[in-house]
Amino acid sequence: MNNNFKDKSIIERILNYCNDIIKMVDRFGKSIEAFEADFAYIHACSMCIIQIGELSALLSDGFKDEYNKIPWKGIKSMRNLFAHNYEGISILKTWNTIEIDIPELFEYCQEIIEQIEKGDKD
Repeated sequence: MNNNFKDKSIIERILNYCNDIIKMVDRFGKSIEAFEADFAYIHACSMCIIQIGELSALLSDGFKDEYNKIPWKGIKSMRNLFAHNYEGISILKTWNTIEIDIPELFEYCQEIIEQIEKGDKD
């Protein structure tokens, strides 16, 4: 499989998980209090964060070098933290990831897809 196709497919999957988190925020509430009060909300968002980190590790090095506005290693590190120290994760840190980082990642991944698709047409 060609790296461009593989990387694009991974970015599309990351976009889907970001979108899932955004939908959960709309559904469960846009406050840290709502997040803190609902274990299903916490677990659902955390699983998406883990999946995003797992997928980011599958991107080719060339892709990560080219699209470097996002700290891909940091995303993988966050995944490791969630996967290996889940009970020690700060609610505030998780909420900040959901409220700040996920929308930024979503927007950047959309830009990447647009650039790739534009390049495919050239």
